[in-house]
Amino acid sequence: MNSKGFGVLLIGLITLVSVSCSSGKKSLQNGNYDQAVYTAVNRLKSNPNKGKAIATLQKGYDYALDKHLSNIKDIKLTDDLFKWEQVINEYQSINNLALAISNCPACMDAIPQPQKFIAEVSDAKYFAAEARYDKGKKLLSQNNKAAAKEAYFNFERAEQLYPDFKDAQEMIDNAYWAALTRVLVEPAQVNSRFYKLSNEYFQNKVNEFMKNYEAKSFVRFYTPDEAKLVKVKFDQILSLNFDDFVVGQTYLKERIEDIKRDSIKIGETKDSLKKPIYTTAKGKLTTFEKTITSSGLLDFKIIDIATNKVVNQEKMPGTFIWKDVWGTYRGDERALTNDDKALLKRRESIPPAPQDLFIEFTKPIYDQLTNKVRNFYARN
Repeated sequence: MNSKGFGVLLIGLITLVSVSCSSGKKSLQNGNYDQAVYTAVNRLKSNPNKGKAIATLQKGYDYALDKHLSNIKDIKLTDDLFKWEQVINEYQSINNLALAISNCPACMDAIPQPQKFIAEVSDAKYFAAEARYDKGKKLLSQNNKAAAKEAYFNFERAEQLYPDFKDAQEMIDNAYWAALTRVLVEPAQVNSRFYKLSNEYFQNKVNEFMKNYEAKSFVRFYTPDEAKLVKVKFDQILSLNFDDFVVGQTYLKERIEDIKRDSIKIGETKDSLKKPIYTTAKGKLTTFEKTITSSGLLDFKIIDIATNKVVNQEKMPGTFIWKDVWGTYRGDERALTNDDKALLKRRESIPPAPQDLFIEFTKPIYDQLTNKVRNFYARN
């Protein structure tokens, strides 16, 4: 190894040792008192007799404790409605320091009784939950969906902070129903008994999506049958109608081409020179291409019941093209390429049933519809 390489290696080793042997002094000097404590704890776990780490731990802990208690005092003097959540964080930081020290024997020798604020955390959580609860009640009293939705999250936060706080769980339910947008879905109709089952398949897919969507939102969709069973006031109507659809438009293309292949050796001359004898293979290749096109146009419309106004409308097209290719040939087969031979092995296929073609063209419409529902109701 040359001297330059050795120097780089030495610097790397020195850096590694200095990092691994850190006592937390740098963090202490920079005012990162919590980090200084955690670094010193880790150092003392591996080397209980490290004097610098002990000194850093003692100073860092005193400074950290004073800083958190000072922060708590200042926070309590503010007008911040949710100040108790900040107080919780400060107390928990102190308790986390105590936990780290209690898990290190050498640290307990240096700081035998690290302070814990268990009761204070519990009290702070109560006051924090109370603040969220009171805010939720004020919002809910505004009697509008936006405020009710915000109230829901405040009641939910109260329950998280202090489980079983008053009637927070009941208020969560009340806020949810007050924030809920109820949508009556008018399913797409087709004036054909032949495609009734295919349309029902499409509509069932739509209903399934909406059921899964409403579980994660403040929107609930009702089918006409469900609407008959509940006595609720609907906010919107989501109307679906096929403006037009065509199934099974068939096009058949026939292409005839003359093909030939030169320089096909068929033998040799009978004289002493034995020159190769070549011929040209010819034939007519007919390629058939059948396409069956099915398409439709769905009218998507959202109507606000209170104003009887259309708040959103969009035309959603869908197309499905089924394709089949096969061929026939007359002539010398030696003129055929491998691709030609593969084509000739194919036979005309039986196309899908019209009902299946209907389902296929509704698939891109379904994708558009579900994206539209997500985007529209994500804003509500």
